[in-house]
Amino acid sequence: MSKKTASKTGGKRLTVTLIRSTIGFNRTQAETVRGMGLRRIRHSVELPDTPETRGMILKVRHLVTVSE
Repeated sequence: MSKKTASKTGGKRLTVTLIRSTIGFNRTQAETVRGMGLRRIRHSVELPDTPETRGMILKVRHLVTVSE
């Protein structure tokens, strides 16, 4: 059984906002947006600043804005 590491509570956070619809784009991009927790245009979520999150943002960078 694998051990889960505790997430850093004081770690850096990124605010990601969906600015464009996923309609007309690749299905994997829509799934990435949904995986980040974004549901509708102008919806914002706070995500931890990890390499995994940065990769998701890079994949859909034309659909979202990011602020720290």
